[in-house]
Amino acid sequence: MIVGTDELFEPLTLPRGPAMKNRFMLAPLTNQQSFDDGRLSPEEQHWLTMRAKGGFAITMTAAAHVQAVGQGFAGQLGVFDDRHLEGLTRLAAAIRAEGSISSVQLHHAGNRSPKELVGTPVCPSDDPETGARGLTGDEVAQLRDDFIAAAKRSEQAGFDGVEIHGAHGYILAQFLSAEINKRDDLYGGSLENRSRILFEIIDGIRAACGSDFQIGLRLSPERFGLKLAEIRDLAAELLRQAQIDYLDMSLWDVAKEPVEPEFQGRSLMSYFTDLPRGDVRLGAAGKVMSAADARGVLEAGCDFVVIGRGAILRHDFPERVRRERDYLSPALPVTAQHLLDEGLSPQFVTYMRNWKGFVEEEAAA
Repeated sequence: MIVGTDELFEPLTLPRGPAMKNRFMLAPLTNQQSFDDGRLSPEEQHWLTMRAKGGFAITMTAAAHVQAVGQGFAGQLGVFDDRHLEGLTRLAAAIRAEGSISSVQLHHAGNRSPKELVGTPVCPSDDPETGARGLTGDEVAQLRDDFIAAAKRSEQAGFDGVEIHGAHGYILAQFLSAEINKRDDLYGGSLENRSRILFEIIDGIRAACGSDFQIGLRLSPERFGLKLAEIRDLAAELLRQAQIDYLDMSLWDVAKEPVEPEFQGRSLMSYFTDLPRGDVRLGAAGKVMSAADARGVLEAGCDFVVIGRGAILRHDFPERVRRERDYLSPALPVTAQHLLDEGLSPQFVTYMRNWKGFVEEEAAA
């Protein structure tokens, strides 16, 4: 199937809640702009509202931690306490005013939480490499309940939905990994047990929130002890149960082949686009930097495309694709001033300097 640019701007219904006005979702992007206690800063609201105004059908927050001990980075948006409600409510209204669907990404870093921020991090089981301690059974139940409570808080703030962060080696991916998860209870051992907390969170959010509240899930099928065959089986079951509205596959690069030799010879994305999915929508993220890249994701069988770096470089990536069939993101590196002009705060620009080759080096005085 050859996809034209027009198809990227066709509306997309979701099983619940408002339809996407086009096929572009803003990726949840770490930016370190919020206050130390997790409250929303004006800088983070400005950054996100610019993307909503720039044409994204879904505007998603950065990963927002559901427990204080789950903080993954400095300046992280929080959703674990009612003191966060004021800022979240303001943000949801601002996104809606720009005609975009609003979503909070629910996150817990697990053993990837920096000790200087949380003290002793937690993990599905003791992890000598990071010094994280294993969760007790009661703490697993509390973790599940705190994901659900964070979704309810997001709904109270006026968000259209949430995305559960099950990717990139954070706590839910740690449960999914047989290398990291050494539990011998109902949450460890078989894939069914290792994924149990994820299904309990989804079912709990579905029960606690309104019938039109959207639930997305982000998965990654490689790295951090994850196995492609298991993640594919997990995705198939999630799509079969249809308790989520969309599955957001973070692939690092939408054009890459799997790293596991036995699965090479076809694209990593194809292992998910060929799964039956009913009305659940499928999107993919990974180095989508041009109009042609975006069309290619739909051509490969996805329903929508998730934009990360391209949205950092241009707040109005969708609108630029609409106006220019052959749109390309600016070449890297870009100047700090370019990023400031695109709505990044000085703190966010400093964070982006950690991405090799993204920001021009400043000349020595």
